[in-house]
Parts: sequence; C-alpha cells; structure tokens
Amino acid sequence: MKRFFNIFLLLTFIGISTTAYTGDSASVSSLNLMPETFHPRVEQAIMFALNRYHYKDIVLDDSLSAQMFDQYIERLDYNKSYFLKTDIDTFQEYRYALDEAISNGNLDFAYKAYKVFQKRFTERKDYIDKILQKGFDFTIDEYYRPDRSDQPWAETPAQLDSIWRKRIKDEALRLKLTGKEWEKIVETLQKRYDNYYRNMQKSQSEDVFQYYMNVFSQSYDPHTNYMSPKLSDDFKIRMSQSLEGIGASLRTEGEYTKVVEVIPGGPADKSGLLKANDLIVGVGQDEEGEMVDVIGWRIDDVVQLIRGPKSTTVRLQILPATAPIDEPAHTIQIVRDKVKLSDQVATGEIMELEEGGQTFKLGVIEIPSFYFDYEGMRKGDTSFASTTRDVKRIIGEMKSQNIDGILIDLRGNGGGFLNEAIDLTGLFIDQGPVVQVRDSDNRLSIERDVDNSVAYSGPLAVLVDNFSASASEIFAAAIQDYGRGIILGNQSFGKGTVQNIIQLNRFFPRTDEKFGQLKLTVAKFYRISGGSTQHVGVIPDVSYPSRFKHEEVGESSQENALLWDEIDPVQYSQWNGDMTSIIKTLNASHLARVQSDVKFQNLLAEIKAHKKRDSQKLISLNEAERLKLRDEAKAKKEAREEETDDKDDNKEEDLFLTESTRVLGDWIQLAGRSN
Repeated sequence: MKRFFNIFLLLTFIGISTTAYTGDSASVSSLNLMPETFHPRVEQAIMFALNRYHYKDIVLDDSLSAQMFDQYIERLDYNKSYFLKTDIDTFQEYRYALDEAISNGNLDFAYKAYKVFQKRFTERKDYIDKILQKGFDFTIDEYYRPDRSDQPWAETPAQLDSIWRKRIKDEALRLKLTGKEWEKIVETLQKRYDNYYRNMQKSQSEDVFQYYMNVFSQSYDPHTNYMSPKLSDDFKIRMSQSLEGIGASLRTEGEYTKVVEVIPGGPADKSGLLKANDLIVGVGQDEEGEMVDVIGWRIDDVVQLIRGPKSTTVRLQILPATAPIDEPAHTIQIVRDKVKLSDQVATGEIMELEEGGQTFKLGVIEIPSFYFDYEGMRKGDTSFASTTRDVKRIIGEMKSQNIDGILIDLRGNGGGFLNEAIDLTGLFIDQGPVVQVRDSDNRLSIERDVDNSVAYSGPLAVLVDNFSASASEIFAAAIQDYGRGIILGNQSFGKGTVQNIIQLNRFFPRTDEKFGQLKLTVAKFYRISGGSTQHVGVIPDVSYPSRFKHEEVGESSQENALLWDEIDPVQYSQWNGDMTSIIKTLNASHLARVQSDVKFQNLLAEIKAHKKRDSQKLISLNEAERLKLRDEAKAKKEAREEETDDKDDNKEEDLFLTESTRVLGDWIQLAGRSN
C-alpha cells in the first residue's frame, strides 16, 4: 500500500487550472506595496524545505542569485517592453546578492523591481491613449518585431515609444483586417489597456511575494512552486474535482491566455472545439452576452470569466494554433460541467481493417488518464474505479470477439497513479520490473509487476503524442523496453519526476495563520533499461509528423527542467528479441504508404506553413501586404481541404489513429494471426 501514498504523480482532474495566481481584487497603491510581516519567515522556510527535500542538490550562491535576478526581471517584463536600460542598471546591485537576501529573509529587490514595473506600465498606458487619437497610416512599409526577448533594453522613453507605436499599430491592423471600423478599433484597444491598468492596480503584496518565491523555487525545476494560502485552497478544491468549468488547463503566454491541455473527458474535450496551444482572446456568457476582450488579462481573471455554474454556456473567441496569420478569431460555445472521474475512464471499440487482402479485427482502447479510486477501495467497494481493472475487462470483451491485435491510445494522457501504470503493464507481460525510482537521498527502488498472469499476449501497439506524460511514459517505456509492443506517434512530453506537497504551516506550529504550501520534486523515474524518461520522454518506434516541436511543448521547453541521465539497467527478460528488424520493416511500410497518402501530405504542408509563420521575426504593418499573406494562406488551406474533401478540424487525429491501425495490421501480418 505504500506506493499509493509515496509515489503519486500529480494529475489534476479539474474544471480550469492555472499556472499562476494573483491576489484578491482590493486596489492597493504601488507605493504601498511591501512585504507582509510573515513573508520573511515564509521565505526562509521555503529555502529550508528546498535545501532539505528537493531532488536536486543546489547550492544557494552567486550563480543562483544571478539566475533568479534574470528570471524575475523576465517574469515582470518578458518582452523588454516596459523597463528602460537605466532601470536594469539600477537593479544590478542585487544581481549577486539575492542568495544572502533569501537567507536573511530580505525581499527588497522583489518589491523594488515590481514598483518600478508598475510605474513604467502606467507610462505606457498614457502613451497608448495618445497614439490612438492620432491614428495610423497602414500604407507605408514598416515592420513590427513581436518577440523582443533577444533584443537590448530600450535606452530612452523615445525608443520605448517607437516599440509601442508599432505594437499598437499591429494590434489595430489585426482588428481592421477583421472588418472593424476605426472607432470600434479605438474602443476595443482602449478597453483592452484600461483593463491592463485596472488589473495592475489590483496587485497585492501576496502577488509580488508569490511571483518572487516561484522564481526562487522554479530555479530548482519547473514543477517546484510556492502556492499562496489562496492558491493552496484552490488546489485542494481542484483535487476534489468540485470546480465547474470547461475542463482545460490554461496559462499566460505573453499577452494571451494559452490552452496548455484539454482535460480528457471534460466539456471542452467532448466538444472537440478547443485544442492545446489555442489562444483565448475573448470570453462571453451564455449565447448572447457581451464578448469581453481578454488579451492582456491576468490568468485568474480570465479563469473567473470562464468558470460558472454547471449546464450554463460560455462562449470563447479563440485563435487556433493552426490558424494562418491574421485569420479572424473563431467563436465557439461550450456548456460548463464538472470533470468527473467517470468521464476519465478507459473505453474500447473494435475497428475492422482491410489490409493486404485480409480483414483484421483490432481492439482500440483509449485511456485518458491513469486513475484509481483509493477511497472506494478503502471502503470495500468491489467495483471501485481503476484503469487496470477497466482495461482488463475491456480486453476480455474484445477477446471474446476474436480480435487480431490491440492498440492502446494514450494521446493527451498526462499521467496519474504510478501503481496503475505498473499494473497495466502487467496485463501484457509476465511478472517483472516496470520502473526504477530514485529519491532525493539517492535511494533506488524498483517497482514491479508481481502478477505472473497475462491478460493479452497478442500484437500490441501504443499510440502517444507530445502531451502523453508521466505515468503514460512509464507504461510506454516498459512496453518498449520489453519488446512487448510497438510505440507509435510523437515524442512524448518527458516528465520523469515525482512531486510531493509540504504544508508550510508545519514550520510554524504555534500559529493558526495560513502560510500556503510548497510543491517540490522529490524523485526521478528511470526505465528498466537505465535511461530516464525525464526531458527526453519516449521516442516512438514509428514516428508521425507533429505541428509542435518537442523543445517547444515538452518538458525540455521549460526553464531549469531536470536533465536526462541514466543509471544501471535492471535484469529483465525480453518478450520479443527481434523487434529491431520488425520495426525497420514497419517503418518502411509506413513511409511508403504516407508518401502516396494525400491527407498525410497535406498535413505535412500545413505543418510546414505553421512553422514558417512561427519563425517570422518581423511582421509587416502594411495593410495590403498583410491582406495578401492572409489570402494566400487561406487559399492554400482551402485547396488542401478541397483536395481531401475533408473539412473536419480533427482530421489529423483520425488520420493518426487510422495509420496506427494500419501499422498494427502490418505487424499482425508479420507475426501471424495469434492472440
């Protein structure tokens, strides 16, 4: 029973989750922002907990201080659009002093830098009001640089004015290209930046403290973070699955609210209308409520708009991740609901495949998460929910219909309970090791399947994507290491770490005051072959094209992510010792097939266009040029849709599933029809 408690992969089945917290809405003057009396003690408690319990042994020194300095400035002004070089020069006295400051409970830098940021923000707001009154000439040739992260800091206010003039001109042009009149454009942008300003005025001392403590904690790794008392309470609510919303995890990216993950089984997932990496730019209530522009809003304010009572409707304006440049935002409707455990369960269906003159029956089992109803088991409920129990039942039903192979679909599966990944692996192998776990004290444990029965011994394929993470990767890696099945799809996310939560009140036993909690990384996973799943994830045996680069959406895209390494392998027996030649043959058949498949070739063309758009450093501010680019992109997209006679936005999902069944069919023909 120990592993139910000690090795739990944190996966939140939530209505909405956020990666940032900001405080209550009471307005506080920037001049009055200062640490609460208890913040220095909490800062020191966080320092002690990280040094004592975190997996990574980090020395709090000048090097870490410099890293924290840069990351805090970046967190405040990620695009170098507010601070002046003189501000940064003034802050330099803190660059190598933050290690001592943390040890002493000193928070001067955090609040000083934040106050200067608020001042510069107010100056920008005043400038925007002025230039909107003047208007813009969209016939001249000039260019806007949306990403300034690698540019030098502006030397003067005049240089910042030039940067902001082009930024606002770009935003105005985007609105103009959707057909808005100039008066409406001005009204929209004024509202947008008025909201920015009002949100800035809502800043609380706890906001600044949390920003700064997360810079400190995430200098260890991206999954380690401080949660204020308010955010801690929200986290507990989400873990109890009592929030009502659309079922998506969101974060702020630049001025936009970005969809990080669509929770399997939730309202957004069921609608099929919202995808990972889509940008939310507007939120409206019910079917006719005013659409509120949320570009530049704080993440918690966007979340509050999206949340709402069960069975009510929320409308979202989104910029799809795959949309061509300047394509107008799409409006979608989603009916709010709770994301329940019952929506997360594994499901199965049998698909027939005609391949090589033969017809195969293939069992497709979709597993949205690795779930386990511990409370139900503890209370003696004989039908408690469990991924392994449900999949075993589905396999039994499929075997009664004489299936020829099984495909496990783990796309979008962000993880869950480790014990379920181990037990699920056990359905397909004899007893043996599944994963190695090394903790912060360098102790190594080997988690095993101890059941020597096998639920299914026939041809097996596992389909993963960029968002298959944690427990999904443990299962896929074990299947791959044993040679038990073939792994298909995209390189998986690469989260090979375990987190635990420490209540900070444990360091203050004589007070009833709440101090929040610290979530920190305490262990790391290793495959039975010795390599870690961290950072790299699982590399498929047969790879499919992806819109996203692993270094853009996977664990490796996150700052300070723990690196890949390896330890000694453990002893285990290969299920199939001839997988190398089999995989080579399957890849050859797959490549030959997709080269003549119009849908696959069109998908590759879309991916190429998407990457070309994302690689643009400069964007034209000439209306005619932007119209030309938009029309060309739209024409190409329509031509591809016409060629395939398929306007389904989810066609690549179906495409990958169909191709996976064909690859499995190829293997069945190689292996012979046996189960």
